[in-house]
Amino acid sequence: MEIADLVASKVLDVPDFPKPGVLFKDLMPLFADGPAFAAAIDAIIAEQGADSFDVVAGIEARGFVIAAAVAYATGKGVVPIRKAGKLPRKTVAATYALEYGEATLEVHADAFIAGERVLVVDDVLATGGTAAATLGLVEEAGGTVSGFSVLLELAFLEGRAKLAGRPIHALLTV
Repeated sequence: MEIADLVASKVLDVPDFPKPGVLFKDLMPLFADGPAFAAAIDAIIAEQGADSFDVVAGIEARGFVIAAAVAYATGKGVVPIRKAGKLPRKTVAATYALEYGEATLEVHADAFIAGERVLVVDDVLATGGTAAATLGLVEEAGGTVSGFSVLLELAFLEGRAKLAGRPIHALLTV
């Protein structure tokens, strides 16, 4: 089975979540299926190349799971990109616009060695706001973005447009 078909088979549509009119794409069945999850992680590593990055950064919260698995499989370290106020030491922050309001992400100021190649991972690329903020944050903290991988890209939300010129990889695009 092709990886896109495998991912598609493990996505559940949840209507009206987190608010009325939104069709949420739930990837928890993929995370819960050991062989399917392993295949997804292997596909990310195969696409990016295990030697193309020095550390993996995961975006809160499902990105943590993906980052930890990729890091473990490649013998690399993992860095969490957190919501504001969750990290104990000095941080670098990026604030970005949401549909209603704004959000802030943070990473420890010393999370990356200058020029360290960082693979950023998350579960979904939607509008691109979180991804764009994260990639900028990694660079502000001294890292070099070597790639950005997601399990699922919602192309109709045009998030890729906010990441123009960035290396983007999705296992499944809908």
